[in-house]
Amino acid sequence: MLYYLFRFLEQFNIPGAHLWSYISFRALLALILSLIISAWFGAKFIRWMKRRQIFETERDPSIDPFGVQKKGVPTMGGIIIIVSLLVPVLLLGRMRNIYLILMIVTTLWLGFLGFMDDYIKIFRKNKDGLKGKYKIVGQVSIGFIVGLTLYLSPDAVMRENISEPQADKTEIVKHEAEAHKSLKTTIPFTKHHNLSYSDVMSFVGKHKVAAGWILFVLMTILVVTAVSNGANLNDGMDGMCAGNSAIIGVVLGILAYVSGHIGYASYFDIMYIPHTEELVIFLCAFVGALVGFLWYNAYPAQIFMGDTGSLTIGGIIGVCAVIIHKELLLPILCGIFFVESLSVIIQTQWFKLQKRKGKRVRVFRATPIHDNFRKLDSQLDPTSTYVFKGWPRRPFHESKITFRFWIITIILAAITIITLKIR
Repeated sequence: MLYYLFRFLEQFNIPGAHLWSYISFRALLALILSLIISAWFGAKFIRWMKRRQIFETERDPSIDPFGVQKKGVPTMGGIIIIVSLLVPVLLLGRMRNIYLILMIVTTLWLGFLGFMDDYIKIFRKNKDGLKGKYKIVGQVSIGFIVGLTLYLSPDAVMRENISEPQADKTEIVKHEAEAHKSLKTTIPFTKHHNLSYSDVMSFVGKHKVAAGWILFVLMTILVVTAVSNGANLNDGMDGMCAGNSAIIGVVLGILAYVSGHIGYASYFDIMYIPHTEELVIFLCAFVGALVGFLWYNAYPAQIFMGDTGSLTIGGIIGVCAVIIHKELLLPILCGIFFVESLSVIIQTQWFKLQKRKGKRVRVFRATPIHDNFRKLDSQLDPTSTYVFKGWPRRPFHESKITFRFWIITIILAAITIITLKIR
């Protein structure tokens, strides 16, 4: 809104109006504004929730070796994140941008899905919340909508990078003159970075382009669902998911900026995707909202984000990566989310396999994996055996686990950025 207002005023030579044409100005303003809104609105929201005694379902303090009480802490803090994110985006973004529209739709869609889950847990007193199949349907649906929109929208185009060998054996990176639809995506640690989904489907012959788009849509669904669930599983300790996601958001902002800037895209030898610079506005607001939320969510938490926040956060990360064609970097960048999900899959599947043989064998002390590091031997199931019973040797306080997971995410974030140059 403000973007269009000041661009209109610019024709009357209003001092400072031209600043609104700069992505850096609007992005930093979005970051500051989201931080302020998150801190201000967060305090009011927590007081409102406490007055109405809308609390998280009481967590069993026996699962924590330090006996930390989690009683009387409000949940649905994801509402704080969503409001703090959307207000700056609506004020400062170019709302005609297809990518920005997709990010807003994703935020509202998954925010509503998570809200329904939290609502059932709190007001219906059902600890299981929304049935898993409904969550999956919601995640698959938004993934399908995003993938189909990127296929059909005439604005979702790119200019592929082309390397021209020179006589002195050097190469000059250029971009195609015209932007067009493309199934190319960025793969790490390879020269020129590009892989086409149509090439993957080349075995279908002349229909490989159509098959490539089908694969792209399926990949979008997989990415959105996987990252959303991974973020949901990571949300188990105070500040854990918000901190990790803020770090990831910074990296996605950098990738979106270099992808939308033809000079940097040429320098890093990556595809140029016009108009993705508006995602920088969104991601700055995203990071600001998460950091502001940490003011209240850091240990000891005054509010939990709930599924309203975690499902939304994961969806935002997944959709943004698909838009800038960097989805294959997510196993590195979102390594923490990936390991959390993998630990749960290994634990449940291995237990089921061994149970058929009449044994009760678990791989980890507890899952998701962050819970493994705070579990005491005395808290383990005496009827089960554990593959990694002696790891770790002693439990850690959740704040230490959280900070160490943040450090790992920072390392993974650095590696993700380095992939632009190592190939």
